[in-house]
Amino acid sequence: MNLAYQHLLPADFSASSRVWIFQSSRVFTLPEVLQVEDMLNNFSQQWHAHGAAVRNFATVFFGQFIIIMADESHTQVSGCGNDSLDRMIKEIEKHFSISLFNRQTLAFVVKDKIQLLPMSQLSYAAQNHFITPETLYFNNTVQTKQELENNWIIHVKESWVAQKLASLSALS
Repeated sequence: MNLAYQHLLPADFSASSRVWIFQSSRVFTLPEVLQVEDMLNNFSQQWHAHGAAVRNFATVFFGQFIIIMADESHTQVSGCGNDSLDRMIKEIEKHFSISLFNRQTLAFVVKDKIQLLPMSQLSYAAQNHFITPETLYFNNTVQTKQELENNWIIHVKESWVAQKLASLSALS
C-alpha cells in the first residue's frame, strides 16, 4: 500500500495551518469519493469566518479519511466557521450513512490494508499480535499541517496507543 501523501498537501500553506481529520467508519467507493470531493469543493468555495473567506484545502485520503486544512495565517477559524464545518461533515455522514465523528475507533495498517479497530479491542489485538509496536497507526489527533506531514502515520510505539497498551497490560 502506497502511504505517500505529503506531496498532495498544499506547499504554500503555513506549517501551522490548522488540520481536522475525519475518519470514516468504512471505505468510500470510488463514486462516493468523487461525490464527497464535490461536496468538499462546494464547501471550500463558500467557507467563511468573521466574514472573510477561509483559505483552505479539503480532500479524501486513502478512501477513508477526510482531511480539512485551514491556513489561519490569513483568517482564523472559530465559532461559526467551526459550526459550518461540523454541519458539512454531518451532511456527509447522513448522505453516505457513515460515522465520521467516532473517536473510539482506531485505524492501523495491517497486511497492507487499513483496518479499523474499536478501542475496546485494543488489548486483545495487541495480545494476539494483530497490532505490534511496529504496526503503522493513523494518528488522527494531529492538529497542524506540520504534524500531518510528520506525525499522522506513525508506528504504534511512537504513539499514545503504546502508553495505552502499557497501562492495559499493567491492569491485567
